[in-house]
Amino acid sequence: MRVVLGVTGGIAAYKATGIIRLLTEAGHDVKVIPTANALRFIGATTLEALSHNSVDPDLYTDVESVKHVELGQTADLIIVAPATASFLARMASGLADDLLMNTLLATKAPILVAPAMHTEMWQNAATVGNVATLRERGIEILEPAVGRLTGADSGAGRLPEPDEIVAAALALAAPQDLVGKHILITAGGTQEPIDPVRFLGNHSSGMQGIALATEATKRGAKVTLIAANVSEPISAIHEFVRVSTAAELEAEVSGHLNFVDAVIMAAAVADFRVENTSDKKLKRSELGEEITLRLVANPDILAGLVSTINLEGLKVLSVGFAAETASNTNDLQRLAEHKLESKGCDILVANNVSNGAVFGSDQNSVLVVTKKGSVTARDGSKTTIANHILDVLSQEI
Repeated sequence: MRVVLGVTGGIAAYKATGIIRLLTEAGHDVKVIPTANALRFIGATTLEALSHNSVDPDLYTDVESVKHVELGQTADLIIVAPATASFLARMASGLADDLLMNTLLATKAPILVAPAMHTEMWQNAATVGNVATLRERGIEILEPAVGRLTGADSGAGRLPEPDEIVAAALALAAPQDLVGKHILITAGGTQEPIDPVRFLGNHSSGMQGIALATEATKRGAKVTLIAANVSEPISAIHEFVRVSTAAELEAEVSGHLNFVDAVIMAAAVADFRVENTSDKKLKRSELGEEITLRLVANPDILAGLVSTINLEGLKVLSVGFAAETASNTNDLQRLAEHKLESKGCDILVANNVSNGAVFGSDQNSVLVVTKKGSVTARDGSKTTIANHILDVLSQEI
């Protein structure tokens, strides 16, 4: 996606570096347009190095290219952060006296503005009126954060953190390619009880599954999230179901299968469970120095749901996940293609979890292989990975 980032002349301009980094790491093409005053706070060299694009705040160079129109027409999303009180006044008045203001007037892309100023300036009647005017025109204005300001002051007016700004901006530009689709997503890691206080489990945090549910919702899907032992906060989705064991997860998936268009099995499901779970706590003083647990296999939920889909002739797209310990990318692709064939699913997402990678991290690296023979790789935040998976899914569903 082509993103224009406007930076205006406030002390919070330094936070633009974090916004640029998050956007570029997510694979977006970022063009920074600083105002002349912004360059008093942060240098063009820094902005160019992070965005990998040249920085030119001057409206009167390369005039023959009519660059403000080109920038406005080709932008998929425009962010202004920080936005000063002066900028808000100029934008509300429709002034076009520099490259940023001209670009804003020449675009039909979604615009997110993140103000930053002292509390008294934010609460001033003129600023309040300008913000109201911009919102009436469909401009998304983020509420400033409350916290430490310049000097000893604290209060409303602090620029929100870069991740909050980027998340809000990307939500504005989310494609609505999943409208009318109902997607079932599993997340987290199942736990198989040994006794009332102990269990067999895994390291899955559920972050990737939750990111998938969040991004699918933004893209217009009706989402049912079945989460096994997650602690991450859950965004607003259609339906949220908590489970603990593989058997509970299987029952919930089976119960929803006839009502969805796709199933994304992102949960880490235990392969085995304890055959005889104790209903009382096992005490070391009674067991001695050794304990033997007999494990039996859990059902293969992914293979089972694919079998049901095929037997009942359901039009349900199936997406499986495989956490592998591969020595290299070629090895990971080989494992992924084998898993895709053995499970029979339509799409298989594989990641390399060697040396504790991925679990509990907000970053991921995956290979996505499809039954049609497509193989794509993606690195980045779990939100980025979620959207890549949904991009592939939207072409298949």
